[in-house]
Amino acid sequence: MIEKMKFLRITGPKLAFDNIINVYLNKYDIQLENALSELSDVHDLKPFVDLNPYKDLLTKSEELIRKFDKSKIAQSGTVPPEKAAEIINSTIAKLTDLQVRKKDLKEKRAYLDDSLRQLEPFRHLDFEIDKILNLKFIKFRFGKIQLEYYDRFSKYVYENLNTLFYECERDHDYVWGVYFVSHTDSVKIDAIYASLHFERIKLPNLYEGTTEDAYNSVLNQKSGVLSELADVSNKIKDILREQENELIAAYNTLNNFTRNFDVRKLAACTKDKGNSEVFFILCGWIAEKDADNFVHDIEKEPNVYCMVDDVMDVSDTKPPTKLKNPKLFKPFEMFIKMYGFPAYNEIDPTSFVAITYSLIFGIMFGDVGQGLCLVIGGALLYFIKKMNIAAIISFAGVFSTIFGFLYGSIFGFEDLIPAFWLSPMHNVMTVLLTAVGFGVFLIIVAMIINIINGLREKKYGKVLFDTNGVSGLLFYGMAITCVLLIFSGHPLPATILLIIFFALPLLLIFFREPLTHVLEKKKKIFPEHKGMFFVESTFELFEVVLSYVTNTISFLRVGAFALSHAAMMGVVMLLAGVETGDPNIFILIFGNIFVAAMEGLIVGIQVLRLEYYEMFSRFYRGTGKEFKPYKNNKK
Repeated sequence: MIEKMKFLRITGPKLAFDNIINVYLNKYDIQLENALSELSDVHDLKPFVDLNPYKDLLTKSEELIRKFDKSKIAQSGTVPPEKAAEIINSTIAKLTDLQVRKKDLKEKRAYLDDSLRQLEPFRHLDFEIDKILNLKFIKFRFGKIQLEYYDRFSKYVYENLNTLFYECERDHDYVWGVYFVSHTDSVKIDAIYASLHFERIKLPNLYEGTTEDAYNSVLNQKSGVLSELADVSNKIKDILREQENELIAAYNTLNNFTRNFDVRKLAACTKDKGNSEVFFILCGWIAEKDADNFVHDIEKEPNVYCMVDDVMDVSDTKPPTKLKNPKLFKPFEMFIKMYGFPAYNEIDPTSFVAITYSLIFGIMFGDVGQGLCLVIGGALLYFIKKMNIAAIISFAGVFSTIFGFLYGSIFGFEDLIPAFWLSPMHNVMTVLLTAVGFGVFLIIVAMIINIINGLREKKYGKVLFDTNGVSGLLFYGMAITCVLLIFSGHPLPATILLIIFFALPLLLIFFREPLTHVLEKKKKIFPEHKGMFFVESTFELFEVVLSYVTNTISFLRVGAFALSHAAMMGVVMLLAGVETGDPNIFILIFGNIFVAAMEGLIVGIQVLRLEYYEMFSRFYRGTGKEFKPYKNNKK
């Protein structure tokens, strides 16, 4: 069902705004609307514009608490905003020098890591690196060359050049080394090495001893940096740990006040001309059952007033929809939301879907053993994972079990328990005709719901002349009656009755647009292009009659799947050798699992298709908006 709503207008001094948000909007379920839009006919309203003084502090507090346990953040309290600002600022002051030092140490660590990467390939160069870097008459080049070019260089070029290449390290792609060349030949030799894609590595003039000594020296420096970095990080953690509770409380306070400032975007302001005092105005929706308590509660606030209007008195505003269904049916709201949220003045189809979906599922998939497996498996999955689809499976499994008893089927065995109604494979026509009859009943119920929706919306043209209104119901009901009379051997009603219940409803459906205009007292009855109107209406009427036939026949699948289940389990029994008296247990178990999984999935989809296309299309629009209270959005 859909809860009745009331429209609130809250006004009071601007200074009381934060208190109203913190106390009352966090206590009651209220969906806020934009006051400027809702009160567009009121003059002298202005946006509630204020700069948020807590925004920067909130950003800083988020950085401080980002590694804290999320459960502690949710459970902690708050502090006054002035105290929150003091806590954040004092903590940042304590951490500033440590964070600057930590940043410097990270930069130094990165520099040392880069130095180690540069020195690593040259560690086997058994020569003092500072002497190489200070050679006067001989030039040197550290670097690497691709292995394929190095092989060509060694084989065809190296012997004919005035250069010495000392290999230090190699892998499957590169050779690292250093080459020496005299000043006079350096330009030519450098050009040759460059043509072979020699990539230079420039080592800074900061190292002493051999490259191994330099590498170990850098490694020792890095070890010291890491030790100091760990010490600084521990000091930061200690400070945060000592003030964890205060920081979380400060964050919660700043977060609440920041959200309050966001609410200002939905509020409006006006001035009292007498004393120039500024007042705020908030608008929103509240459930009818909470409205009286809210009004009584807010009366305690001085100079704060609340006005409550019925939905009918707020004609320009579309109320949100708040669903309230029994806990057993609540998981089926998932199917409703997938199609579209019900409008406020529509009938909530959740209970209808819960009952019909589970009932049709049971008819199509009737088996005691497999049904119980669905019940238990779905229930366990729902309680562990809180998945709505699991609850739906469990509920549908109850009806599978019931129809399993009616069919006398348990894990595919047809002779272990007696059939309380019939065996599908031995009563094929009865099953199919019963399925169609059940479909006729559901289509008629859907039409009746559509008529009720039309009356709620006061769309009397829809009630009287729609294909799913009174005209459509009369025609469909008479058509079904005639079919039943023909097949039962009874004579048809008199011609005058056939004309009234066949021709008249079709004529009303054909002229539903101009007839609706007459009811609504519009000046223009027929559209401008009358010829096109008659052509379109003729084709639409043909489509309407065809849809009645196809929608009814569509329910044959309900009986067909009941037969299909029995047939598939018959194949499993045959493969398992049940008739021989020595069945293969493995095939029986695997066959039941396979049939339950595959057919359960297919049946679930087919039932949902019947709900959406054969029933929802007749009465449900799903054009509503969900009720989203400020309190829940905050969470």
